Amino acid sequence: MKNKRIAIMQPGYFPWLGFFELMYKCDFFVFLDDVQYTRRDWRNRNRLRSSDGWQWITVPVFSKDHSNIMIKDIIINNTVNWKKKHLNIIKINYVKAKFFNDYYKELESLLSCEWKNLSELAIYSTLFLRDKLGIKTPCMRSSSLNIKERKSNKILKICQAMGADELFDTKASRNFLDKTLFKRGNIKIIFQNYGHPAYQQVQKPFLEYMSALDLLINCGSQSLEVILGQQNN
Repeated sequence: MKNKRIAIMQPGYFPWLGFFELMYKCDFFVFLDDVQYTRRDWRNRNRLRSSDGWQWITVPVFSKDHSNIMIKDIIINNTVNWKKKHLNIIKINYVKAKFFNDYYKELESLLSCEWKNLSELAIYSTLFLRDKLGIKTPCMRSSSLNIKERKSNKILKICQAMGADELFDTKASRNFLDKTLFKRGNIKIIFQNYGHPAYQQVQKPFLEYMSALDLLINCGSQSLEVILGQQNN
């Protein structure tokens, strides 16, 4: 009988390539939205290639008392005209990219919505990329499971609630997951070992660790092959 593999990650704004390799290689993906929000992290920002190297696209949020706020409860600061700024950044830096015209109107529509909640925007931006990449992995939010545990206990309980027997997680999670706890729970942990691929960017030289939006606008329908290291050079 085939093992059921799950990945559990905090939602982020237009995530990087490795996020989608993780999603592609699991049977089910859970957005970990009911944990503490962290500032200056990937929840509300990411990087796009620019003529000067790269630049942030950051969604402004109200997070003064962030130590007591879950990701799902973070509110976007819409007194700042961040949507127009992000669209301008995309247009200026990618108008000459091969697949710019294939995606810009949809991105314009996405960012023109009246977003109030950060996790809603982050999850929607991720699902937009998932669908454009051709990834079929079903997704859900951890908050829908109403699991009150913390840290490794919470991750384990999510795995058990979803009937998973394998957890596919990032290399960085080695530092905080309680491996003994998962062994007792009969959950095998598989750590991602992702080698970042190179691809054709509109600017030179090639820079790693951009949002997967950079890949999509540059490579179009071949983007998933790039993520999985299957492209023809």
